[in-house]
Amino acid sequence: MKAVKIGEKWVGPGYPAYIVAEIGINHNGDLELAGRLIEVAADAGCDAVKFQKRSVDIVYSADELERPRESPFGRTNGDLKRGLEFGQEQYQTIHDKCIDCGIDWFASCWDEASVDFIEQFEPPAYKIASASLTDDALLRHHRATGRPLIVSTGMSTIEQVDHAISVVGTDNLILMHTTSAYPANLVDLNLKMIPVLRDRFGCPVGYSGHETGLVTSAAAVALGACMVERHITLDRSMWGTDQSASVEPEELRGLVQHIRAVESALGDGVKRVTEAEVPIMKKLRRVG
Repeated sequence: MKAVKIGEKWVGPGYPAYIVAEIGINHNGDLELAGRLIEVAADAGCDAVKFQKRSVDIVYSADELERPRESPFGRTNGDLKRGLEFGQEQYQTIHDKCIDCGIDWFASCWDEASVDFIEQFEPPAYKIASASLTDDALLRHHRATGRPLIVSTGMSTIEQVDHAISVVGTDNLILMHTTSAYPANLVDLNLKMIPVLRDRFGCPVGYSGHETGLVTSAAAVALGACMVERHITLDRSMWGTDQSASVEPEELRGLVQHIRAVESALGDGVKRVTEAEVPIMKKLRRVG
């Protein structure tokens, strides 16, 4: 199985799990808040932060944008969606901030124009959201950039995943097992799909978690996840649709520590007597 290089780091079996802090739209349209979340992710030891980019008038129908919806930005769904989008100046600031913090950044692009927009920043990879898995044209547009693709498989059948792989291939690809509910119920996580996807497609597989708590995301690494992604927030009580399924700063630091501890404990699968066991063995074993 070939590892995939994201920025300066390799992702795959034998390498430390690549940890992505999903900022997404949890910045609430506030560039200062986005900067604070980048700092939180870098301080916690994450490898990357991820945003979401949409061309609002392409992704959503006129009727959907006109639908009544109260938010800090106005009274329609369009007001909300436009209020959450960053443009050229904001993304340049994000780009510069990530360089200063020494952390990678990339985005989930929901339409072809958004891919073209983000491409100017030369991201180390693109993330394909679960909702976009069945959009062949968007998959091909991403693949045409030549950059590594991280493809989430939530809300999809295995046949749909098969088809997406037939479109993008397995070269320079990382699949992400996920359950697309916010928050996701523990009984629905199905973490055993991680080795199933790895064996079926022969590419690195990660885990994108939307559950509450941390232990299951660390457990995903024990099952072979080479990348872990979690939404982050400064405070789950903040306004926003994704805040409740997100990880707060202290929890994020703990998650990174848990993942690194699991990696240290996994070993190589070769049975041996450790140096620490030798004096205990001499003391307690009667025979042999």
